[in-house]
This record gives sequence, structure tokens and C-alpha cells, in this order.
Amino acid sequence: MNAVQELRPQRASAPPAYQVLADGLRAEITSGKLRPGDRLPTEPQLCAQSGLSRSTVREALRLLTSQHLIVTTRGVTGGSFVAEPSANHVAETLGDGLSMLLANGTVRGAHLFEVRVMLEVPAARLAAVRRTDAHLADLAAALVEPDGADLDRFLAANRAFHTTMSAATGNPLYQVVTQPLYAVANERDLAADAPVAFWTQLDADHRAILAAVADGDGDRAAEVTRVHLERLRERFEQSTLELG
Repeated sequence: MNAVQELRPQRASAPPAYQVLADGLRAEITSGKLRPGDRLPTEPQLCAQSGLSRSTVREALRLLTSQHLIVTTRGVTGGSFVAEPSANHVAETLGDGLSMLLANGTVRGAHLFEVRVMLEVPAARLAAVRRTDAHLADLAAALVEPDGADLDRFLAANRAFHTTMSAATGNPLYQVVTQPLYAVANERDLAADAPVAFWTQLDADHRAILAAVADGDGDRAAEVTRVHLERLRERFEQSTLELG
């Protein structure tokens, strides 16, 4: 390549045709032009409108289905329809992306816990004000003493506790944002050779948080949550060094 060629802007490769079609349909869905429950044009109609082959149109629809944006049914009344929005699906998509960022090193454990502190500490204060009796019952149900509990059960209870805390804020957007953080926290790394005293302390933290939330003491709930997350962060960093 000569100097002139090096200075000339390189043309970016065009995205595949199915991606272009999927992007166009996604834009109509996310803008509200197509609403939940609306039927998309049929495959023959999409072929005629786009000039693409049926296999390419189907690939675009498969992509949108994998992103939980549309659902496809068969039969006389079947077709592709805009899906009802689901907080769980949005959180799942965010979680997959975050897991990839952690896997390739773009995001580190320290980043993860830094964000958790930024989000969960003020949320604990909010939960103390907005929690319901049902939230308190769910938090209590998520308390599992480490002694006699297998690791999988204890880790599942840990996730349930933090998920219920997010629900107690009464803010569904907060739940969408934080759920992926709980899903990608490498609990197996945390568990690596962790002494029983560590898990006993986490259980004590949860009980202290629950007590503060039950009392409606937002400041105390926030402070206990901050200390709890700092404890998790320290163990995560220690376990990462041990595994490395």
C-alpha cells in the first residue's frame, strides 16, 4: 500500500443484508412505530419490500427472535408479532453482554463491585422506605445459614436476597439494571477455598440489612450494605489472585 492509499479512508465493509433488515425492523419496534402485539409483514411481503430472498428474511426474523423483540407462531393465524416487553429478557441480554466484557478483560471485578456500591447502597436506603410486608417475607426466606447448607443452595439464596432488595426499591428500571450484576458476579471464584467464617459473616450481613429495612432505617440499611459489598469485593480480589 502506497502513501496515498494509506491516507485514503478505508471503506467499512457493509453489514450483511439480514442485519440491515433486522436493524430496520428493530428501529420500528424500539421507536414505538410497531407496538407490542402488532403483526409484522409476512415473509413474502418482507421479501417484496426489501428485495431480499426468503432465507435472508428468515435469518433477520431469527435474529430479532433471539433478541426477544418478536415472537413467531405457526398456523393459519400465525406470523411474527412484536413481543411484549420483559424486564427479565432485557436483563438477560445485558447480562450476556456484561459476561462477555468480563471474559475478555474489558471489565474487571473491581469495576463490577464499584458499580454495585454506586447502585446498591442508595437503593438499600430506598428499599427501607418502600418495602412491603411481602418483600420482608421474601428477604427472610432468602436467609440460609451456611452450616448444613450446600454451596449451591447458599449461593441461590444469596442471589435471591439481592434480587428481592432490588424489587423492594419499587423501581422496575433499577431491577433491570442490577439483575445482570448479580448474574455475572463469579460466585464460584468467591467460593474458592473461602472459610466458613466468610459465609457466616455474609449471612450476618444479610440479617443486619433485613433488620434495618424492616425498621425503615434507610441510613443504617445503606451503611450495612456498603460494608457488605466491600467485604464481597475484598474476597473476590483475593480469590482471583488465588486462582491466578
